[in-house]
Amino acid sequence: MDLSGKRVLVVGLGKSGIAAAHFLHARGARVTVSDSKAEAQLRSEIPALLDKGIVVETGGHGARTFRDQDLIVVSPGVPYDVPQLVQARALGMPVIGEVELAYRFLKGSVVGITGSNGKTTTTTLVGEILEHAGKPVLVGGNIGTPVISLADESTEQTWSVLEISSFQLETIEKFRANVAVILNITPDHLDRHRTLEGYVAAKARIFENQRPEDFAVLNADDPICAPLAAYTKARIAFFSRKSEQKTGAFVRDGKILWRGEAGEQEVMAASEIPLKGAHNV
Repeated sequence: MDLSGKRVLVVGLGKSGIAAAHFLHARGARVTVSDSKAEAQLRSEIPALLDKGIVVETGGHGARTFRDQDLIVVSPGVPYDVPQLVQARALGMPVIGEVELAYRFLKGSVVGITGSNGKTTTTTLVGEILEHAGKPVLVGGNIGTPVISLADESTEQTWSVLEISSFQLETIEKFRANVAVILNITPDHLDRHRTLEGYVAAKARIFENQRPEDFAVLNADDPICAPLAAYTKARIAFFSRKSEQKTGAFVRDGKILWRGEAGEQEVMAASEIPLKGAHNV
């Protein structure tokens, strides 16, 4: 993705928007940022942007700002259906999110974790498990570190473990998780997604670009989550506390077991795995 000389608008100056703006500028893009917050609310972020020659618009999104851009990058907190973005897409301008932008520069393998509850704990735990196994690991996403901040650190051997929200999944195009996990789904963010069906559809997008060699992990005990296996081309593994699975993880006699192509084996319980900074989970 060649950004040199391209006109790029970043909409929303949260953590991910600011990180995206600096990343884009470092790659030679002509960056403008726009946020609906007043200038006084963004006083700590603005000087560093202006020092790099990034154009800053605050207090609203001007219609002219959205014209003639080569790319628009949207922060997760900005609704995808604001009029300016709707018009930009109608005019054929590419509109993507920070996660999608990051994915185009991220090297290595991706574990994407989403769900209504438990995303942060699970993302932290998976990162610790992979590190304990000796893998080079980066952890980010909705957990607090923008994915774009991981791109320069990643290598072909890296495992990037990412907490992904439904807001972030709204704006993906090519984003592909080699291992995609949906933990559970309960009604949430309906002010943004309008209906439960819209929310479920956003979550299911984590499977959208998977390939047959990838893995999709789903909660067999969740009546909304389990049927989403139909949305992926990847190999499916369920997990359950209530029933044994043909392929996946389940509980029997107080032990966590895994059943796969190699047969059945006992798995280390999560409580046995030391977590760094567990008080923050």
